[in-house]
Amino acid sequence: MAKRATWDEIKGRRPMTPGQQEGYERARRAFALGAQMRELRAARGLTQAQLAERMGTTQSVVARLEAGDRVPTLVTLERVAAALDAVLEVRLLAS
Repeated sequence: MAKRATWDEIKGRRPMTPGQQEGYERARRAFALGAQMRELRAARGLTQAQLAERMGTTQSVVARLEAGDRVPTLVTLERVAAALDAVLEVRLLAS
């Protein structure tokens, strides 16, 4: 499997301009969630297709989520957690 770029590598390729911080933060969260999802799926010994079947979706949806191409909804994260037999924890932290 090809080596995936880290978030810092991806971010470093793009110049930061005022007003982009929020977009970068949203993308960073999607990227981090995708990495967690991919790692847990692999630890469970599942393919993307098998996870997709458990979620009631397609392999391409799982691939996009794992790549961080989409910001998943809470409902989608709940489906992922259930399909991976995992606990979904959502927290709000003071900044």
